[in-house]
Amino acid sequence: MIKALGKYALFLSAMFGNPVPYRMFLSRVAKECMQIGVDSLFIICIISIFMGGATCIQLASQLKSPFITKDFVGIAVRNMTISELAPTVIGIVFTGKIGSSIASELGSMRITEQIDALEIMGVNANNYLVLPKIIATIFMYPFLVIIAMFLSIYGGFLACKWLTSIPPQAYINGLRNEFEPYDIHVALYKSLVYGFIISSIACYKGFLTRGGSLDVGKSSTKAVTHSCIAILIADLFLVYVLLGHRI
Repeated sequence: MIKALGKYALFLSAMFGNPVPYRMFLSRVAKECMQIGVDSLFIICIISIFMGGATCIQLASQLKSPFITKDFVGIAVRNMTISELAPTVIGIVFTGKIGSSIASELGSMRITEQIDALEIMGVNANNYLVLPKIIATIFMYPFLVIIAMFLSIYGGFLACKWLTSIPPQAYINGLRNEFEPYDIHVALYKSLVYGFIISSIACYKGFLTRGGSLDVGKSSTKAVTHSCIAILIADLFLVYVLLGHRI
């Protein structure tokens, strides 16, 4: 475990030596932003809408106590979406799509000796290939989380309007009731950390791939598995640090 963390730290530190030209680096970052952020928009939107709708229906089906007002559904959907569902659940989905893609891309480049060719030419492959992916993920993932928050809450509204007996105005009143802007900050802090975790672990597993095409698949699987575990551990730690004062 300690040895693996040491290799991971050395891998990250190698990104900052012998940087490539500034314009070339920015071009790589822009390209990665398109592949990582824009290409993931469709699946994030679909999952967010149905996730919010399912959450609303689940809460409405359990709203049986006469002491609980109907606007509780709006409050619960809002809090669950902002605090956990948008940053964490979408992060796990994002890992399955982007994490596996990054690991597979770098793993394929490694076994076809493209990375070795870059290093022979004096190019810092870590700086040219890895750092743009990490920066692009950290930059784009918070935007995806913001979109997921909005669409998930809107999906809950649509489900409330068409699929439950709860008045839509009660749902809207719940959304507005006792809203804490700090919860948005917590979600964005989480998204920054998750973006780094997803991209760095995927790059690490893909970059160090050895063997053949079968090993590329193994590296991709390990990248997704380890990223999901790291996200859940980081989630517990961040929730305690950022929200512990409310306990």
